[in-house]
Amino acid sequence: MEVTAERVARIPLGNLRVPRAAFAAVWTVAEQRNAAGDQVDWYAGGVGATCRWLAVAVMEGQPGGRALPPAPATRHRTPAYEELIEAEYIAAEQLGRHRPELVVDRPGWCEGIQATLRWTWRGEGPAPFDVQPTRPPAGSHGVHR
Repeated sequence: MEVTAERVARIPLGNLRVPRAAFAAVWTVAEQRNAAGDQVDWYAGGVGATCRWLAVAVMEGQPGGRALPPAPATRHRTPAYEELIEAEYIAAEQLGRHRPELVVDRPGWCEGIQATLRWTWRGEGPAPFDVQPTRPPAGSHGVHR
């Protein structure tokens, strides 16, 4: 998924507790890593899935047209909002214990979700990726790192 200035601007105000530019920079890196290479980066996948859900970023090209992204830990398709984000954070912290197959089959997935929610929602710990937010060039619709 392309991270655009329009998508970032549409993120509900209560869904982030970090600056939008920093969130956009992390989300962009996650999407770039997910699109690159032949080897799956499950950590980046977890970060990207969490960012898409927090941003309530409608996904195009899904069977049936457009769809909301699923919550990263619980997989429900309810749009992210403050109370639900807190519940998702709690579920994510227990994800490896409740779904041990994910730890084996998707190494880094649980950690990517946890790191993203910890940083964006709880304001704890570092960003999932060490990036510096930048402003997009004038007239640009993309968010660049």
